Amino acid sequence: MSQQAAAKPSLQGVRIKARKGAVKAHAKHEPTIFRDQVLKHLENVPPNDFDAVTNKLVQAGSTLEYLKYADALFELLLVGGLLQPGGQYVDDGTPISPFSLLNAKEPVEVADVKQYVEVLNKLIRRYKYLQRPLEERSLPNLLQYMNRWPDVQREKISYAIGLLMSQGLASASALSSLTKDHLVKNDLSANVVSLAFRAYLSAQSMEHLAGTLKRGGIRDLLLFFPPSKRDDRTLDAHFRAAGLPQVADWWTKRQYASLKEAVIAQLREMLARGDTHADVVAALRARQDEAPLPEAELVSCIWQGLIASVEWSARQDQNEALALREIAGFSDIIEPFCNGPKTEVALINTVQVYCYEDTRIIKAFPQVLKVLYNKDCISDQAIIYWHQKGSKPQGRQHFLQAAQPLVKFLQEEESDDEDEE
Repeated sequence: MSQQAAAKPSLQGVRIKARKGAVKAHAKHEPTIFRDQVLKHLENVPPNDFDAVTNKLVQAGSTLEYLKYADALFELLLVGGLLQPGGQYVDDGTPISPFSLLNAKEPVEVADVKQYVEVLNKLIRRYKYLQRPLEERSLPNLLQYMNRWPDVQREKISYAIGLLMSQGLASASALSSLTKDHLVKNDLSANVVSLAFRAYLSAQSMEHLAGTLKRGGIRDLLLFFPPSKRDDRTLDAHFRAAGLPQVADWWTKRQYASLKEAVIAQLREMLARGDTHADVVAALRARQDEAPLPEAELVSCIWQGLIASVEWSARQDQNEALALREIAGFSDIIEPFCNGPKTEVALINTVQVYCYEDTRIIKAFPQVLKVLYNKDCISDQAIIYWHQKGSKPQGRQHFLQAAQPLVKFLQEEESDDEDEE
């Protein structure tokens, strides 16, 4: 009996799971173990030997668990050490990594930072699974602590993020972290974004940056500014002062596009409702007071909204007469906003492009100009200037030739008036 009691039953091949508490306690120290292993690979690499660093990191990836410890890896490569919640370094006596973005020379240059980013680029190209944690966790986490870094280090990080975005290694969505209240104050977020854009535009065009921002869900740049400064004029002045006029111009055009859509929609709605033309003009003036568009842009919107309200005939031979009648009818909405030669030429060009794109009334183009002239929407000087050097490229030769008789008539009339004087 004593021998039987001593022999305890056992299950062959069964793995005994560790207690959850023990697993968690051990897991807390795992990033530091990973860090020490990465630093061991980098400890003998000569300073500024970027190829050697890249080779060491690629080799280390075959034995170290990069995917599991991606956050720790990028903290080492970007800021030289592990970060704890709040943005401070983990203080356990371990020296800063011999290679990190913060080692970039000062004063900071985009070209120098690019060498560090290129190491990340080659590493991610080799281990593609690292890209997702970089853009979804590491960069957003780092950006939320930007207020804790000195200016020069913040500049290095900002340039790196711009370059990573320009190379397609990171989504612009990471910038959303900068919209938090503690970061937007004192223009910190606006300055970080400006530095990132400067680095981005050193490699790509503004159109490319605009596409990246759109795909990353960054639609409102005003959110990077303090609440008291969230207006288009402040944004424009900020980016121009930062040496980024292309960003300011892009934002202005984008805002104009949004305003134009709103004007066209309002016009169509009011006309469909049967509002009087006087009410339409008053509504347009009120909108201009709230969010002004340049007059050239506004008159183009008005034309588009009005012409879109025309119910065209199924018979092509009737559309030209219908167009002239409708344009004469709503000219009293256009005329109050045709103030000056620039606006009048813009209206002529809008009509030209419309006729080019919608050929239903292309043959009536000269007659349309004559109606607008007779209704005081455009002047003879505007028509002559347009014909000589102000026309759009779309169908230019056709429209210039079609308008030639009208222009000749206006020039002769002008000459007769001069002779009488």
